Amino acid sequence: MKAKTVLTSLALSSVLSVVTLAHASTEITFRYAEATPNRGARAQAMQYFADQLNEKSGGGLNIEFHWGGSLLKASAILGGVSAGTTELGTTWAAYSPQEMRALSVGDIPVPEADPWVGMRAMYDLMTTNKDLQRAFDANDVVYITNFTTSQMQLECAGDVRIRSLDDLNGKKVRASAIYGKILNEVGANLVNFTYSEIYQALDSGLIDCSGGYLYAMRAFKTAEVSTSVALVNWGQIAGMGMVMNKWVWDDLSDDQKRLFRQIGSDMVNYYAEHLIKENEDVLSKLPTGEIGNSIEVIRWTEEERKKLFEHSEKYVRAWIKDMNEAGFDGQAIWDEYNVLLKKYQTELNEKGYPWQRT
Repeated sequence: MKAKTVLTSLALSSVLSVVTLAHASTEITFRYAEATPNRGARAQAMQYFADQLNEKSGGGLNIEFHWGGSLLKASAILGGVSAGTTELGTTWAAYSPQEMRALSVGDIPVPEADPWVGMRAMYDLMTTNKDLQRAFDANDVVYITNFTTSQMQLECAGDVRIRSLDDLNGKKVRASAIYGKILNEVGANLVNFTYSEIYQALDSGLIDCSGGYLYAMRAFKTAEVSTSVALVNWGQIAGMGMVMNKWVWDDLSDDQKRLFRQIGSDMVNYYAEHLIKENEDVLSKLPTGEIGNSIEVIRWTEEERKKLFEHSEKYVRAWIKDMNEAGFDGQAIWDEYNVLLKKYQTELNEKGYPWQRT
């Protein structure tokens, strides 16, 4: 037995004993580590997940949330779930690029940037592709469901207006992950710091623009210091998922596992609906000054958006190469992901969102 396995076994012994006892009393409470505060559409969706789990299990399955990094900070959640410090948690591919290389496929900018489309494609891919399930197994976790940031936009301060890719040249911009790398390639001067620091950076002139999300403009109050928003609808950070400790998952009954899967799928629709409505509400109020300054909204043409996505290709090749070197068929996984993206984009175009259908 490897040392890691021995340590994991010891760390999980108390967790499993609790779960086993809970089976006997037909009630299980799972701890959930979440790095962000209990507010906004994602927190609402997580509570929906917990409420549905409790209701559909007849009170037998419950979740106890630990918000705002009170149990584990964002970068430690994957390790904490794996080791049994917590049974459930939200993990980000950006914080664990090697361990969560499978999940990182959702962070690559693609034209199909709609939140519902992206999460549905990610959920299907992660729950049906055996190679990706093996990648999660290797980290002693099981994928449950997906989250996303929604489309990235560019919010700017002062007299800065980003109407085209060329307008980014020489501008001081805050962005992260692949998005930051691409902005640097097109001539922007990349500045990196946490999201909570964007308000002060825009207000002080430390940056001209920030890659961000419409709903976050209200949550972080950056509409008070922004003067324009370029709607580039540039991909999304969908390499963000709910994971469960694998030993705990294996100890669940088949019916309990199916319940987790079904609610995970339902939550994708619930979260997408509330996130999209929140974004639409913020967008409608930007020009009016209801949530801050009166902000000019600049809608990019499809031609300009296409130029941005052309820069994604080398990162696609890098992701495929990394997956191949890790023992997976990177090209096959990427192709499957794109088929799913196009499937759900077509469904959206033809039928609209599920919550809009009669």
